[in-house]
Amino acid sequence: MTTSTPVVLHGYHLSVYNRVARMALHEKGVLYETVEVNPFEDPLPDGYLDLHPFRRVPVLSHGGFRIYETTAITRYIDDAFDGPPLVPVEAKAAARMTQAISIIDSYGYWPMVREVFVQRVSAPEQGERPDEEIVKQGMEASRVVLGALETLAAEGLCLDGKTITLADCHLAPMFGYFTLAPEGAKALAACPALSDWWSRMSKRSSYLETEP
Repeated sequence: MTTSTPVVLHGYHLSVYNRVARMALHEKGVLYETVEVNPFEDPLPDGYLDLHPFRRVPVLSHGGFRIYETTAITRYIDDAFDGPPLVPVEAKAAARMTQAISIIDSYGYWPMVREVFVQRVSAPEQGERPDEEIVKQGMEASRVVLGALETLAAEGLCLDGKTITLADCHLAPMFGYFTLAPEGAKALAACPALSDWWSRMSKRSSYLETEP
């Protein structure tokens, strides 16, 4: 449906999950407002725990309807607004989309972002020395994730960089951080199908216009 009811995304500009939701909104062509919430600050803004009892981001508000958890938010965005569908109609393609999202959430986010990116890129920017053991550990786990996603991309039911789904919105922000680390970029380059996907996704307006 199309609605003039205000859409507000509460989130932290550096959060990959906040960017996931923003990319979905951009792909659907939804106009929205943002409210900056840093989940690492204490105390949180007044009333935020009423929106998200687990003190995470993002939270989507659409009129009187509020929802948290990124996968739930993006499914709502796809269902509630006009624009290109972000969930495949065909059962196998839809299943692969969900599988890709589950892989990156369950096994990819922590090593790729919280270990490799934070230690190799973020820590030096803050004047800290990276923990090489954590980088090594993160890369070992990340290579397994890349291998699994390479299999899905090569199959062609999702992650082709042409037919955009919620999986593309979900993965791109994490790959954006991961590939800023030299080790991450090198590991991705060894995955031809996934590299082709990334070369397309990293040029999409929804990715470029949500740069933190």
